[in-house]
Amino acid sequence: MALAVNLLDPHSLIATFGLVGILAVIFAETGLLIGFFLPGDTLLVTAGVFSTTSAATANHISPLPLPALLIGAPLCAIAGAQVGHFLGAKYGRKLFDRPDSRLFRQDHVEKAEHYFNKFGPAKAVVLARFAPVVRTFLNPLAGMLEMSASRFFVFNTIGAVLWTETIILLGRFLGDRVKGIDKYILPVVAVAVLISVIPVIREIIRGPKKPGQGGDGRKTAMPSGRHRR
Repeated sequence: MALAVNLLDPHSLIATFGLVGILAVIFAETGLLIGFFLPGDTLLVTAGVFSTTSAATANHISPLPLPALLIGAPLCAIAGAQVGHFLGAKYGRKLFDRPDSRLFRQDHVEKAEHYFNKFGPAKAVVLARFAPVVRTFLNPLAGMLEMSASRFFVFNTIGAVLWTETIILLGRFLGDRVKGIDKYILPVVAVAVLISVIPVIREIIRGPKKPGQGGDGRKTAMPSGRHRR
């Protein structure tokens, strides 16, 4: 029953709401600040597994349509992030100014801002897709720091497609080739998340950029801690 759904359990979400629930969660996790706790990576890899007939049937659910997943997931991820960017541009830092909130913890914001400053706006938007929590908070942060909506859209699209398609197809691949993979979904998700954060880890290992250098290698000026794009 819908009232008994566990929002943190991908199997429960898929069994209750199916494709619509998956797309709604992806939109909320990337577009609404309150959605940062939702299981984005876990849900995508589980959806990929359950797009195979054998895994879906074993769990007493209808197989998820892979084409709809591959089209709908990136579209919802793109739309959600654009909403987040809009909110950040419209409301600015006061959107995050909730010191007594258990949900809007300042360390979440600081982590997102660290990625934004470390990698530069363009690269940060793409890489943040592969970092849970960061991908939720970085979108409004980009709007707050005045990254233009059109420039954000380009890199938002690149990151959304890479993230969603990689995770879904990994789940599909394993669901097709590993019998009973649905019984080991947590280890599968752990591997999927590890693979998804490799781009971020790689950039961190490469070390900090030279002072005044942006994500695309060009020197940038950041007066008063704000990016103008």
